[in-house]
Amino acid sequence: MHLNILTQSAAIKLVALAEADPERRAEARRRAPAAIAYASYEDLLARPEVEAVVICLPTALHAEVARAAFAAGKHVYLEKPLAASLVEGEAVLAAWQRSNLVGMIGFNYRFNALYQAARRQIGAAAIGAPLGAQTTFSAAARNLPDWKRQRRTGGSALLDLGSHHLDLVPFLFRRPAVAVAARIESRQSEDDTAWIQLELAGGAVVQSLFSLSAVDEDRVTLYGSAGKLSVDRIHGWNVEYAPAHAATGRLGAFTEQLRRIAGSPYLRERVLAPSSEPSFRTSLEHFAAVVRNRQLDYPDLSHGYQALALVEAAEAAAKQNQPLRLRNSHNVEITAPEHDSYQPAPLHGALT
Repeated sequence: MHLNILTQSAAIKLVALAEADPERRAEARRRAPAAIAYASYEDLLARPEVEAVVICLPTALHAEVARAAFAAGKHVYLEKPLAASLVEGEAVLAAWQRSNLVGMIGFNYRFNALYQAARRQIGAAAIGAPLGAQTTFSAAARNLPDWKRQRRTGGSALLDLGSHHLDLVPFLFRRPAVAVAARIESRQSEDDTAWIQLELAGGAVVQSLFSLSAVDEDRVTLYGSAGKLSVDRIHGWNVEYAPAHAATGRLGAFTEQLRRIAGSPYLRERVLAPSSEPSFRTSLEHFAAVVRNRQLDYPDLSHGYQALALVEAAEAAAKQNQPLRLRNSHNVEITAPEHDSYQPAPLHGALT
């Protein structure tokens, strides 16, 4: 995914890549013949002409390689999750904050045009006062690599899939999570299915299912006092809006569906490449733009830490079989809505 985008983007020049596996390295060299291919990331980071790196390694390696990249003076785009644990995440956060470099987390769905449209509509009070959300992010059972089958090496539905929605829904509502409850099961791999309930500041409740053993689905439905918004990222053409009092007949509903398709920001992609996810390219090219212009806003590593803290809080809630209130890095219980831009202070590991 990343290599194809980096080799085709006019905004980025791919000069080097690192891949430990010889066969995969040979394939990468074939796809990117102009880039020097290394067997180790250390050799890549030693190249002075490399300004920025994209880290898309197994989760257990994220912290180690990100810290090394900042120490080498490179801007970093780090795929989610930030790390396999909050302890490792704190070390990455500290290295980034010392570096004065760009540290962007791979929450590419923030750049998905459907989610951006939904966020604008919520901000314009299209659904009235937020009441809650229901989300599902799941995948059909597949033959997973070994590292994705164990939690300690970065596997689990929460880290692999849930990280996205645990960032996305508070981002859409512009409100941080203040409490979490969870149930986690191991069906075909460790912790591969999780049910999560978040309470957001202001009282909205979010219920989510994350599973690596279900069906291919990524859907978010956002409810308010005046209506609801639905986004089907995989199959949808546009944001679906339904007012609180729907009186549309069959013909009206069909006309509305045609209007949504005609106005889809992904019309071309849905027709030519139905399984593509355009936000990967948008996110990576935004990273390049931020490196050139530090004034641009972007999801930084503190947002990755925030989502990782929610993952660990959910795991603790499931283990204790009770909801947990969340505290921020100042050990203050989170209760009030944040500023409209939603830049919350990172959550601390302490929970109540």
